[in-house]
Amino acid sequence: MAGKNYLRPSEKTGIVLTAIEAMRHSSTYDKQVARAVLNRTMRDPASWLTDVPSIVRCIHESLQSTSTVSARESLEALLVLLACKYPRELVFSMVINVPLCDSAALSMWGLMLFQNKTPTEFLPELKTIVNSRKRRHRKLISTAVLHACNIQEAVQDCTNAEQPRFSSIQLLQEHLRGPNLGFHWLVLMGLITLSERPKTAGKIQVLLPDVVETLQDANKDIKRMALLVFQNMVHYMKRKKASRTALQFSEKLLLLFDDECSQLRETSICLFKDLMEAVVWCDRRRMKTKVRRGLLPLFFHMSDQSPSMAKVSRKALAVVAKILEWEELRHVICPQQTQRITECLLEQDRSRAEGYCHQSLPYLKDAQAPLREAAVRFIALQSLQEDSDLSIRSLAAQTVLSLSSPRLMAAQHPLTQGVLVPNSQLLSADGGERDRQLSSPGKQETQGAAQPEDSGKPDHHHVCSSARGSRSACKGSPAFAPKTQQTSARR
Repeated sequence: MAGKNYLRPSEKTGIVLTAIEAMRHSSTYDKQVARAVLNRTMRDPASWLTDVPSIVRCIHESLQSTSTVSARESLEALLVLLACKYPRELVFSMVINVPLCDSAALSMWGLMLFQNKTPTEFLPELKTIVNSRKRRHRKLISTAVLHACNIQEAVQDCTNAEQPRFSSIQLLQEHLRGPNLGFHWLVLMGLITLSERPKTAGKIQVLLPDVVETLQDANKDIKRMALLVFQNMVHYMKRKKASRTALQFSEKLLLLFDDECSQLRETSICLFKDLMEAVVWCDRRRMKTKVRRGLLPLFFHMSDQSPSMAKVSRKALAVVAKILEWEELRHVICPQQTQRITECLLEQDRSRAEGYCHQSLPYLKDAQAPLREAAVRFIALQSLQEDSDLSIRSLAAQTVLSLSSPRLMAAQHPLTQGVLVPNSQLLSADGGERDRQLSSPGKQETQGAAQPEDSGKPDHHHVCSSARGSRSACKGSPAFAPKTQQTSARR
């Protein structure tokens, strides 16, 4: 970097810290410039990366504020470089400046303990300090760091040993069942590494029930890691084992179909599909009662705004229809036949219609308009088709068609969202006659003359509160502190 020989060490450190802080900015250009500066300084760490404590603190603060993958990768690469060049300084800096109390700190410790593919002297230096008899060293090491080291040793035992020690498995199990979310995080980071390889994935299958239980944790990152471990384990299972796993844990995945985080929703549905495809014939009868609860959520998510989410939901619904031996439903599962799918669901078992209606209600407040519309269509058709009057039942199809009219689309526009269009404007028994009148030039002129000055504004009779989105894309995790309350101890 030009002029580097004319800068004092403190000035060089200031440039590095400014580049790290720029990773928090929303501007793509700022991040690109910051990455370019960091890349240049990382080529000459002896000149630029001398103040390890200040750099480590800045990395920690920036990881708390940035969510983009590229920015995180740059910061993690810088941390790995420090571990290679200055392992002892990095150990002391992390022990003092990065306590295990938030998601950023856990990511940094997890990277150093489990996921660092570049060999460094970080772990040997850490263990030297942990095992040191020097009083000042012992005072630096917190209980949380000691637990983190024990978790790392247990994961290492599962990696290297042909048969892991019982004590290693037990330690990982105890931390997964314990109340501290930080330890859940660290154990799952270690299990991700183990579950990625067939040789070690089989050794940790005994921990799968405890991994699945962490899906109930409030933190989205813990749930994301638990799903990844679950997914990796299933990938290396034989079909009979996967089938038994589907029977045991499929209902846990159903709870995530409507999670606030879009990534968790899609991953859980994808894993659910994989498990259903693995169900062997002898287990299908018991599986039928479990998968019925997934019919409606999968149907609604076929209308998801995310193409990948809609696609995997459609595939999962087809697999569920196969398990239920429901050929008619399988043949109509495509985006163009959503009304026929609705009719199939209602015609198959009338006794379930009321349950379907209750299951549809939360989707009326979904953040996505297509899902709200799908729920309205379903509830309207279900209600009208059950009417004893033939003329009322005949309106069911008209209602569904009306719901996709331009008038409804206008009602979903941001300027009119939350305003309920009167029934008379959506559906009327003499709709055909009204359309003929409007199509007549004479009628249009007469009607236009009778319109008041503000006829461009809809004459709505009812106003309701705007639908609040019950779900959103993954947001940043809150500060990560040990869980103080647990509904029940995991056993």
